[in-house]
Order: sequence, then C-alpha cells, then structure tokens
Amino acid sequence: MKEFWNSRYAEEAFAYGTEPNAFFKEKLASLKPAKILLPAEGEGRNAVYAAQQGWEVTAYDISEEGQKKALRLAAEKGVSISYHVGTLDELTFSTEYFDCVALIYAHQHKNDLREIHPKLLSYLRPGGALIIEGFSEEHLAFNSKNPQAGGPKDATFLYTTEQLALDFQNCEFQQLEQHNTVLEEGLYHQGESSVVRCFAIKR
Repeated sequence: MKEFWNSRYAEEAFAYGTEPNAFFKEKLASLKPAKILLPAEGEGRNAVYAAQQGWEVTAYDISEEGQKKALRLAAEKGVSISYHVGTLDELTFSTEYFDCVALIYAHQHKNDLREIHPKLLSYLRPGGALIIEGFSEEHLAFNSKNPQAGGPKDATFLYTTEQLALDFQNCEFQQLEQHNTVLEEGLYHQGESSVVRCFAIKR
C-alpha cells in the first residue's frame, strides 16, 4: 500500500488537486480555528487550507512523497504545517489535544478502522469536532462504470453510516448521511460518486 501511494504522489500533478474537499471546507468554516489533526492527508490540500484559515495543523500519512508535496504546497501558500510520515500505530499524539479531527478519503479495511477510530477519538477533546467524508459501499456502482471516479474497489474498504454510528458512539451527530455527488478533485476523483459524510461533536 505504501508503494502504491508513493508512486501516485511522485507524479508531477497533484492527484486530488490543491483545493480543499468541499465538505471539509464547509464544516471547517463553522468552527473556531484551533488545533486540528488530519490523518491520511496525502498531498496536503486540506491541511494547507486549514492552515490558511488560522488552524494549527498536524497531519500524517504513510507516504514520504505525499509529505514532500504537502510541504511544497504549504511553502507556496506561505503557511506552516506539521506533517509526520507513519501509521497511527507508529505515531503518538496527546490525549484530548485536538479540537478537530478530519478524515477525508482515509479508506482502510473495516477491521482496522474498529481500532483506528476509537484511538483517533481519544485524541479529540470533549466538545471537539469530527469531520469525515469517504466513499460509501454504493460507490462501487459508480467506479465500476467510471474508473476516474476513484476509490477502493473492495467494499470492505468503503464506509457505511451504520459503521460510523457504531464506531463513534461517544459523539453527537449533527450530520451523518450517504449522499450522491459529483466530484471534481484533481485527476482521480472525477465524476458521479456516492459518499458518506459525517459531522459530529465529541461528548
């Protein structure tokens, strides 16, 4: 998996563009800038945007090439981000340190998410916000017709609202829905897609 992402992010173009994800941008605007954690942040488009809005940004990904692109983008935009290379098991953050955790297309196997999600929630302070957008299981119908829609082709790597409701029971959900949309994000998120969106506050 690491080799795949390093290969993709080594390309000259930004795989998913340099603009932030629309749902992330919308929800971030409703929050007061503070400390944010962005797992699986890839080439840094959301991290850099958050830093531009005044957030203190910590991001991580398994890809060294993603980190290079993210730091380059941050320099071009005149902002600073803290970006680590590694998995959540390899990195440690302070309990209840962050005011927001955002998972934007951070697809991993459902069995792994059962361990990852509670750990990420432990880093979020009570009253902090959780923002998630990822492809739903229904997205398989779209990327089978249009490979440029992107996303995993294995349902065990895709989201359901039921899964998020179970994994984040200690949150008050303000939005949790499956939604069909049209993505225009770089080279690999193009076209009609089915996503799961979540915006929640930790109790």
